[in-house]
Amino acid sequence: MQSNPDISSGLYHGLEAWHVRTPSATAVISVFGGQLLSFIPEGQPDLLWLSPTRAALPTPIRGGVPVCWPWFGRQGQNNDVPAHGLVRTARWELQQVQQDDAGELVLQLAPPLPADLGLCLQMQLRIGHQLHQQLTTGNAGTSSVTFTQALHSYFRVGDAERVEVDGLDGLQYLDKYEDYAQSRQQQGPWSLRDPRDPGRSDRIYTGAKGHYVLRDPVLQRRIEVRSEGSQTLVAWNPGAEAAAKMADVGEGWRDYVCLEVANAGPDQITLAPGARHQLIQTLASTPL
Repeated sequence: MQSNPDISSGLYHGLEAWHVRTPSATAVISVFGGQLLSFIPEGQPDLLWLSPTRAALPTPIRGGVPVCWPWFGRQGQNNDVPAHGLVRTARWELQQVQQDDAGELVLQLAPPLPADLGLCLQMQLRIGHQLHQQLTTGNAGTSSVTFTQALHSYFRVGDAERVEVDGLDGLQYLDKYEDYAQSRQQQGPWSLRDPRDPGRSDRIYTGAKGHYVLRDPVLQRRIEVRSEGSQTLVAWNPGAEAAAKMADVGEGWRDYVCLEVANAGPDQITLAPGARHQLIQTLASTPL
């Protein structure tokens, strides 16, 4: 590993961030939330969408890849806790940066955590032609702990209504618009044109297989998402009506689709004392 990687600190859309450059890609990671804000493979548009409007911090950042941990939404929690966990509004620390012989950068980051939580968290980002993101959760306590989590990726698309996602056909899902009351089966690719509830999506796919392909006919590219240590995929876009009530989305709902590798809903993780779990996603883009 080389000791002089190409990384610098500076503002990005007004946010304090680490800027990374490799021979095959650039990336930006926010100090606030440890949130990946941008990943641009050489010669391509950004894989990620970031809202052009946002409230002042500590309001969570809309876009990029928020880290939801140690709960997804408020699953298993009271309503007075922050949605999507403790770390997406924390100031993360960059612990280590290394560069391999191919020029790919490997960053290790971690958030501050309450001493009595019993869990520890570290994130690794490997930035090159592909993006490799890994969350490692450890149980440092003396009793078992159950948690949920997600890498809440906002993928930039040309028109959300024209996108299709392969890899979900035949899977069971729970629909937030039905209060998760009934398990349903996906028929064919995912899209916002589903006749059962067109124009919006908030689904938790269970028993997910870990390989998904987002096909974008407008930007003429395929975004491949591969996951490990994940049993769940969340597919979310609020659609026009709900987005109009969201100050940091509005008309921007057409510009992204969220595919979130996760362990949520019925797919929860229980760690014994001393045990560790890794949630991994790998992102790659090729011409359609």
